[in-house]
Amino acid sequence: MAESSTIIELHDARIFQQENLVLNHVDLTVHAGEFIYLVGRTGSGKSSLMRTLYGDLPFKEGEGHVAGFDLRKLKRRQVPYLRRKIGIVFQDFQLLGDRSVNENLTFVMRSTGWKDQRDMDRKVQEVLEKVGLGNKGYKMPHELSGGEQQRVSIARALVNDPELVLADEPTGNLDPETTAEIVELLYTISQGGRCVLMATHDYTHMKKVNARVVRCEDGKLLEMGAARAGEQAAQ
Repeated sequence: MAESSTIIELHDARIFQQENLVLNHVDLTVHAGEFIYLVGRTGSGKSSLMRTLYGDLPFKEGEGHVAGFDLRKLKRRQVPYLRRKIGIVFQDFQLLGDRSVNENLTFVMRSTGWKDQRDMDRKVQEVLEKVGLGNKGYKMPHELSGGEQQRVSIARALVNDPELVLADEPTGNLDPETTAEIVELLYTISQGGRCVLMATHDYTHMKKVNARVVRCEDGKLLEMGAARAGEQAAQ
């Protein structure tokens, strides 16, 4: 990769969903500490791009590097190691309803190689405090609001100290006030040195956080720039 702080580097990449070409001639370079909005209409390729970045869809054509991994050479057995460097936040939270908040986090940690319970307990408390839920670890998911559940999802994404956080429509099920809080939290996480890529089709977010914007449109990935995004958000 070109430099140590480069987290995502795609050059002339083609993004496929099964056999369908979704995005063509994709060029994207993202560095540590950047917060980026990935925008576009539903079905424009945002989720396919994200799934390619975390190894869920095969990377077939072009050059692609994520967190030190060459996507063209990525083997299935290497995908778990790639995902340890990536935190993923989903729209529908994907929490385990039969386990407490703490248990949701430790479940992920055990599956990615953590063994010492004291280390896990310490890390769980650290990430819950980071997302403002330091006293909610004993709660069950159904006892939390939607915004709190998404904060747990973000905490879960942080347990392995990822270089990259991919947030796929993380505010799609939340009210406007809670949405603003989640966007602010993700932006704060990027200020700590992690790269955050947030997919959304809602331009109103951009009134709060002025950040770089890339857009999926007509099979291409286009750089917009924050100023133009702000203009569209105000319309």
